[in-house]
Amino acid sequence: MRLSLIITTYERPQALARVLHSIASQCRPPDELIVADDGSTVQTRMQVLACAQTVPYPLLYVRQEHEGFRLARLRNLALAAATGDYVVFIDGDMVLHRQFLGDHERAARRGYYTQGVRIPLDPRTTQSVIEGACLPRFFDAGIVGRRRLYAIYNRRMQRMLRGLGRVLLAIKGCNQGFWRDDLLQVNGYDERFIGWGAEDKDLCWRLELGGVRRQGLLAGALAYHLYHPPAARDRADLNLQRLQDNQKKRRMRCAYGVDHHC
Repeated sequence: MRLSLIITTYERPQALARVLHSIASQCRPPDELIVADDGSTVQTRMQVLACAQTVPYPLLYVRQEHEGFRLARLRNLALAAATGDYVVFIDGDMVLHRQFLGDHERAARRGYYTQGVRIPLDPRTTQSVIEGACLPRFFDAGIVGRRRLYAIYNRRMQRMLRGLGRVLLAIKGCNQGFWRDDLLQVNGYDERFIGWGAEDKDLCWRLELGGVRRQGLLAGALAYHLYHPPAARDRADLNLQRLQDNQKKRRMRCAYGVDHHC
């Protein structure tokens, strides 16, 4: 199985550098890495190009002009460029456990997509990790709230907890794995979702409408979220209404999706 890892980023080069380092340290490296940039300054591009000279896997860079929060379109751009059988999406502020991609590969099975965990770090620990400190373990300080439980790593438990993970883990696009042909069947992300919120839930709902079920990945594929202030929620209600409209009309394949970029 060829595995494509996609990172989305915007104007946070220090965080991206730490994420790229965690990818270079993977026990199972990606078959290709795609950095999708939402119109950052040249510093981000130069950082990606420099990294491409040091890693043994192909590293692609795609970019769109920054015209507000257009995460759905950005992910579609990257998906159109991907060539792997299986695609894992993360955000550019998610630092990965060394077994992250290996865990996603072992969890992948036909008829399912995989929802992974997000382990939030407090501001002080975030800065330490950016500066090169080790990722905190379950019992260490720096992990926010009840999600400390997500920092437990146990490979034997991953298969056993699939069903429980489906119940416990909310849909979050910052750590998800999909078969690429499943994404193409529903035409990827709906680009009418502009601004924060619901584009990931819409994609997953349409996949499930097409018969692709969700499984959770607990005790593995750990991804630590570097702190930042929350994004503006000014379009959250509008995006929720769009999601509800798609659900009401049972639209499996979106009209404005990845096929615009293929």
